[in-house]
Amino acid sequence: MENLMLKKIITLFQLGRKMAKSDILSIISKFQEPPLTVRFLFKVLSFSFFTKKETNINQDEGERLSSSLESMGTTFIKLGQFLATRPDIIGEELSKKLENLQDKLPPFSLIQAKELIKNDLGTDTYNSIIDLSEPVAAASIAQVHKAKINDDGTIKDVAIKILRPNIKKIFNEEIDAMMLFAFIVESLIKKTKRLKLVEVVFLLKEITNLEMDLRFEAAAANEYSENTKNDIGFRVPKIYWNFTSENVMTLDWVEGISIRETEELKKRDLNTKKIAEDVIQNFLRHAVRDGFFHADMHQGNIFIDNNGHIVPIDFGIMGRLDKMSKRFLAEILFGFIQRDYRKVAEVHLVAGLVPKGVPIDDLAQALRSIGEPIFGQAVKDISGGKLLKQLFDVTEKFNMQTQPQLLMLQKTMVVVEGVARKLNPNTNIWTTSKPVLESWLKETKDPMTTINETLQNTSEVIKRLPEFPEIMDKANQALTYLASGQIPQSSNSYTALNTKKAEMIAFRNQSIIGLLALVIVGLLVF
Repeated sequence: MENLMLKKIITLFQLGRKMAKSDILSIISKFQEPPLTVRFLFKVLSFSFFTKKETNINQDEGERLSSSLESMGTTFIKLGQFLATRPDIIGEELSKKLENLQDKLPPFSLIQAKELIKNDLGTDTYNSIIDLSEPVAAASIAQVHKAKINDDGTIKDVAIKILRPNIKKIFNEEIDAMMLFAFIVESLIKKTKRLKLVEVVFLLKEITNLEMDLRFEAAAANEYSENTKNDIGFRVPKIYWNFTSENVMTLDWVEGISIRETEELKKRDLNTKKIAEDVIQNFLRHAVRDGFFHADMHQGNIFIDNNGHIVPIDFGIMGRLDKMSKRFLAEILFGFIQRDYRKVAEVHLVAGLVPKGVPIDDLAQALRSIGEPIFGQAVKDISGGKLLKQLFDVTEKFNMQTQPQLLMLQKTMVVVEGVARKLNPNTNIWTTSKPVLESWLKETKDPMTTINETLQNTSEVIKRLPEFPEIMDKANQALTYLASGQIPQSSNSYTALNTKKAEMIAFRNQSIIGLLALVIVGLLVF
């Protein structure tokens, strides 16, 4: 254990060296002044003979911060992305600056990529891949190549995603060192204990390790494809299981235009107003109908193919809602559209989301305080995602139970609305949402619903392929952790976290005893 802990300390010093070459601490200090102890620790860890990088005077603080994190590699990029979702720790302003952090790194070589595919899929499968290209996109965890495969006699264009060499080992060593740093800070600065820094770093470790198992992403894409196969104008790329493993994932190549290229879409006579509405309607449909939605729907992850279909990519982060949450979501949003606040209050009580003793009229009045100001605003300024955030803030005062999956949905909803408004600034969220919610609520009250639900539940079991249930269960657990920002005490992760803490406490105590022994010997000798 001592050797492991010493290795973590060495890694921590190496991370300090990376920071020495950047101006990350000075940038952060402009938003939130770190405690003196933390500044001192950073100075000690980052002591270096290297000169700091020249800063780009044309960049603002947010861009410089993002550049610094990107230059320090995978672990810092993932940490930055994660902290962007935690304004409670780093503050609202700094959190917003981190939202634009790009997940890009230089690609690794085609020779390495070929070796990784051969080792993972076997020589026969590797030899059946045709025209493997140079990398077409490279992120911190994996990169993508274009290729062709023979799929039952048909040659298909595919994208092959490959994990970076040794990325799991590098990431886990660095994140464990960061956890040690978080532990030192918590031990020295008592007021940081409320931030639960060790738990935050551990949470990032759990989520990213799942992202680094491409079978999980493939299974998520497969389920998403099954759910949406009859949705007109929406297509999920097909997964090719014979060419997929823990480190390699193969799926249909998407020939199309990124949704961020608004002008290019208009040049091709594609109706951006209709696309904006379709993006919102599909997202809501998947949430309330399927209870399974893409939770990372930013502009870079949505394409329009040559047939004008919406094609999402990157299925590393998906959200899941249970039956009660789906019903709750549809009822409350529809209740707000109808301005029926008593109905929304009743849904909260029936769903058991607030204690039974809460006066319904008081809750309805509180909900009215959220809804009415919204209807006085210009349509383009109304956000369903922000409405949900206000709703959770208000109902928390009535001791509403935390619903992690709904928090994740709320965060994603804000992103989806942002995407839609970039395509069409006047997108009417409420008019767009109403038919989807109305249709689903009508269907759920239909007498055939019970039979259909039984059939759907059976198909869910079939969709979860036999070799993947454990991965999917762990993934759902990690996504719940991400949404709530905490690790439940009943989980295996909580036990693993406590084991890590015990190791660090033991090392700290041994270090103190060793230091005292050194002082005593010094006093006796000198």
